Amino acid sequence: MSRTRVFADYASDPAASRGRAFAEPEHAMRTPFQRDRDRIVHSTAFRRLKHKTQVFVYSEGDHFRTRLTHTIEVAQVARSLARALGLDEDLTEALALSHDLGHPPFGHAGERALDRCLREWGGFDHNGQSLAVVTRLEKRYPEFDGLNLTWETLEGLVKHNGPLTLPDGTPIGPYEGRKLPRQIRAFDADIPLDLWTFASAEAQAAALADDIAYDSHDTDDGLRARLFSMGQIAEVPLVARILGEIGARYPSLDEARRIHELIRRLITVTIEDAVAETRGRIARLGARNAADIRMASMPVVAFSASMESDVRVLKEFLFTRMYRHPRVDGVMKEAGRVIERLFTRLLERPHLLPVDWALEGGEKDTKQLALRIGDYIAGMTDRYAVAEYQRLFDETPELR
Repeated sequence: MSRTRVFADYASDPAASRGRAFAEPEHAMRTPFQRDRDRIVHSTAFRRLKHKTQVFVYSEGDHFRTRLTHTIEVAQVARSLARALGLDEDLTEALALSHDLGHPPFGHAGERALDRCLREWGGFDHNGQSLAVVTRLEKRYPEFDGLNLTWETLEGLVKHNGPLTLPDGTPIGPYEGRKLPRQIRAFDADIPLDLWTFASAEAQAAALADDIAYDSHDTDDGLRARLFSMGQIAEVPLVARILGEIGARYPSLDEARRIHELIRRLITVTIEDAVAETRGRIARLGARNAADIRMASMPVVAFSASMESDVRVLKEFLFTRMYRHPRVDGVMKEAGRVIERLFTRLLERPHLLPVDWALEGGEKDTKQLALRIGDYIAGMTDRYAVAEYQRLFDETPELR
């Protein structure tokens, strides 16, 4: 299919895709990457993101980000980066939309709890779980499990934060000193994802968009929830500079509009920095095609050193003043307890699992049962997890 605009030489070319695990005829109106994006949007796992925690659980209010609204915002930032850099926007968007499909209920607290529950059987990793969702757990098509996405989308989903191994297979990065997630090991053994190389520029753009979106929008939610004040976050140099610009131009701006203007400008300045830095890195690399991006010795889509430093200070502020705020921390500890009790009860009494989730062949294989329960809980929304807790324990957890 012909492209509708000129792409950079180093962009991923849908016409040159390495294909799908299960061969399918080409579509008359959509490129392979467009089809990937559309399959992700229509998946059950994507819809569930509507009721999964970003930072605040659903009972905290209707206007805070959920995992779905965060994902949509990541996709918007990712497309902006892709268009400015001449990348394939459809592949970039597909990766942005799928990057959190494996997150369990209750955000990172739920992930940590599920990791503790599954420690004996390899633990839990949301990146590996996202791969499981799109290759195995979604059951929609008559000829295969999963969504049968292209190699480029699967590669980007797994490696968007960088290589996972050395060329000899030794895990690095977040997996240094331990095994790769079992889902990634199993898939890579069947269809190699070149785990020692970087992913495409599109995947790197989606990953950086995730950083830009959650830093900006968690700042927004934190201010609106009054977890910290505008005066406190003005201690962050990047924020202070932006607030100075806003104050100079709009000295009488009300608080709500000032917050919005801060977030709008924070997104803009980080995108502009990333585009400028990325163009410079690609020029210095002399990238002539997508393969050159993958074989580079460092990421090509990135912030400048000064912006990286500024963003790090903002992250440290949010970690201390928001993610570890007593109001958030207390709820998340209770949410973690909900996940652990659900897992333990179902492991002890597997007959309580819904019929669709019952382990084939009975209850004898404890490992397979534990992994099955892990998949079941990881797919839950916050609300469904609370409902299951009420069903299994006849009590309601206090998530406030």
